[in-house]
Amino acid sequence: MPDFFMGLNEDQEQLRKWVHDFAEKVVRPVAHEWDEREETPWPVIEEAAKVGLYSLDFVANIFSDPSGISVPLVMEEMAWGDAGIGLAIFGTTLAVAGIFGNGTPEQIGEWLPQCFGTPDKVALGAFCVSEPDAGSDVSSMRTRAVYDEARDEWVLNGTKTWITNGGIADVHVVVASVEPDLKGRGQASFVIGPGTPGLSQGQKFQKMGIRASHTAEVILDDVRVPARNLLGGKDRLDERLARARSGSGGSRSQAAMATFEKTRPAVGAQAVGIARAAYEYALDYAKERKQFGRAIIENQAIAFKLARMRMLTDASRLLVWNASWRGSSTGGFEAAEGSQSKLFAGETAVTVTDEAIQILGGAGYVRDHPVERWHRDAKIFTIFEGTSEIQQLVIARVISGMHLQ
Repeated sequence: MPDFFMGLNEDQEQLRKWVHDFAEKVVRPVAHEWDEREETPWPVIEEAAKVGLYSLDFVANIFSDPSGISVPLVMEEMAWGDAGIGLAIFGTTLAVAGIFGNGTPEQIGEWLPQCFGTPDKVALGAFCVSEPDAGSDVSSMRTRAVYDEARDEWVLNGTKTWITNGGIADVHVVVASVEPDLKGRGQASFVIGPGTPGLSQGQKFQKMGIRASHTAEVILDDVRVPARNLLGGKDRLDERLARARSGSGGSRSQAAMATFEKTRPAVGAQAVGIARAAYEYALDYAKERKQFGRAIIENQAIAFKLARMRMLTDASRLLVWNASWRGSSTGGFEAAEGSQSKLFAGETAVTVTDEAIQILGGAGYVRDHPVERWHRDAKIFTIFEGTSEIQQLVIARVISGMHLQ
């Protein structure tokens, strides 16, 4: 296990600076425009692909960092630039995590490159879990996958909702129920490749925040995929289902949860980036804005707000780094540190951006300043990939050792 070290090594510092420069020079100047347009920022994604930021090689390199710190470094800097554009660029990594976490080596080799495409022809990936009646309660999933033995194919039917890149992705990773009676233990993940008949985009959502990231329904109408598109393969699925039926070692874990557990610290890092952006902007404003003959930061009411904003942001980053380090170097968490980091950072982003608006006063409430956008963006981090309430439930279950409801 690598030694724990609070600083960054030279490679990590160079990585942080490189991504920060991209966020500052490419992302921030167009963030307001794409938020207003509520469209996928293809030119920015293509530029990220051109410089190597959006590529399988880059994602593989940062995820293979034994310290685990490279991923949150990148996610924080991108969200500092703009959370919506950052998610448009890195939303594909959810599909990648789903494939990598559940697939065979052959499936990983086949599908991961197709999630990114090439700099000349960019592709996207989508991870499809949530449904209209199965958000936090993933075990209530209704999307079905039925095996057609005669054709050695799986047939998928159902509706997924709140899906990042849903319907516009080239590769959709879909979690479906194969044995509904087993609930979460009867689920499996499937890869649906580009142009597969029966998959279509439903409603595209108009959101409060992260509006440069495409979010939509995915409709599955008799979608047929080859048996080899079942992640992990049918033999492994059959063995797992048999154990679940017999009650001998059937795990309560779900295909979706295996992915979320590994991605929550990265989501927390994005929240840290938003909080940091708002704190820095409010600090600069408070130093320059004068009322009653002096800078407003000279008032304790303002200075104390900024002190708390900095404290919460730094504490969030430490929780994210701790969870990322544990997930990478120890192979697991002891007290749901991944959920801890996502919960604390998400709540911090909402608090810090709210305080930033308060410090700017009326100026913070209008779109002439970015803090109102950051506040809108921050709210989703208490909702997606598990609400704050679900994070608390996960933590409570782990520390108590009980299956709390």
